[in-house]
Amino acid sequence: EVVAEYADASHAYLELKDKQCDVIVTDLSMPGLSAVEMIERLRQRGHASKILVFSMHTSVSFAKKAFAAGANGYVTKSSEPNTLLHGLREVFTGRQYLSADIAQQLALEQLESADRLLDELSVREFEILRLLIDGRDVGHIAGSLNLSPQTVRNVHYNVKKKLGVKDDIELMRRAIQLKIIDALEI
Repeated sequence: EVVAEYADASHAYLELKDKQCDVIVTDLSMPGLSAVEMIERLRQRGHASKILVFSMHTSVSFAKKAFAAGANGYVTKSSEPNTLLHGLREVFTGRQYLSADIAQQLALEQLESADRLLDELSVREFEILRLLIDGRDVGHIAGSLNLSPQTVRNVHYNVKKKLGVKDDIELMRRAIQLKIIDALEI
């Protein structure tokens, strides 16, 4: 049941900030306050309604911004009509949803960025990464590669920096994402 419609995100926010509904369907391209800002403000207030973005924008960057703001789903207007209904059902039941065109673009983008990340590592950095992931300590790695422990620590730091992680737990997760190791091997 449609309970309300709004011409712009500012009015929508003012009306919805103190009301709960099952699902909010919003377009990103509304006049006034941006829909992304509206979503973010609703989430900052602890608003629990599910939010599905229905947009003409087919760029992954728009979908990423919507999800970062707190959206639960993103469907492009170029999708088949039943995709919107499917997205509504998925979001309503608590799952996140992307229309197929955006999901494919996002997957391809992640594959490309993963390859680029690994390309940035030198052979030595990759070898040290592999040994670290295998559970070897700095002393063992230094001895097996004829390096000083400080050199191994420096390379370890550089690998984390190049892969965009802060600690060894994130490093392990990134290695799984990059298919350097299989999560089942751990």
